[in-house]
Amino acid sequence: MDLSEFKKVLSEEVPPDEWGAPLAALWWDAKGNWSRAHALVDELESKDGMAVHAYLHRKEGALGNADYWYARAGREFHRETLDEEWEALVVGLTSG
Repeated sequence: MDLSEFKKVLSEEVPPDEWGAPLAALWWDAKGNWSRAHALVDELESKDGMAVHAYLHRKEGALGNADYWYARAGREFHRETLDEEWEALVVGLTSG
């Protein structure tokens, strides 16, 4: 799957069952449900989960919390906009 295929799935009511929590969280975020997205990654200990968690807190405006999760994920923020970061996360999770 690539980014355009992921975006096509946004027309569905729920994300596919076979997707992991980080990718499903990005799907819920794109659908405008930040709370549901956050609930999926809130207690994940995987690097991908923590990276999505960081993005969600950045989007929320909780930059200190976002920085904490970026550090836990072993990443630094390098995307100028939230949209660019969201796309980079989707690409990273779907290219594997």
